[in-house]
Amino acid sequence: MTARTGAPAPDTVPRPDTETSRVYQEGMIAGVIGAAVVALWFLVLDTLAGRPLYTPTVLGTALFGRGTLGDPALIAPSPGMVAMFTWVHGLAFVVVGGVVSRLLGLAERNPSFGFGVLLLFVVFEAGFVAAALVFAAPVLRALAWPAVLGANLLAAAAMGAYFWRHHPRLRVDP
Repeated sequence: MTARTGAPAPDTVPRPDTETSRVYQEGMIAGVIGAAVVALWFLVLDTLAGRPLYTPTVLGTALFGRGTLGDPALIAPSPGMVAMFTWVHGLAFVVVGGVVSRLLGLAERNPSFGFGVLLLFVVFEAGFVAAALVFAAPVLRALAWPAVLGANLLAAAAMGAYFWRHHPRLRVDP
């Protein structure tokens, strides 16, 4: 039996499947963090306004309700609607977190991609606000759009902090 010199030990070679699992696990965790920040933000705002769970009820009604939203001021909090909306909202954030995690993995290997990821975030955020203004005008009349924008920025900051901690070698080159 001969020993090879210079070859890495089998335990030190990263396997592609474990690297992919780590990337998507980071994305899922970041997505849950982002969704939780948004949910807590609106829970605090709604509670201070004397209407706990109002925002997820309105958004759930707009998303799952049959027909039009009607007068959002008349919508009573519904635990079922809150649960359905929270589930979909969490899944959306997990998907976004997975995509961002994958992009950050690419940017870590090629710093030129970092600027593209940053630009994608800005375009995505602007697109979200524009789409909400066009397609969800009744919802935005019920919810203050600065609160929605603030929630998204807080979620992005929380997710960014999580990703920054897990990608310390990340550089952004223009």
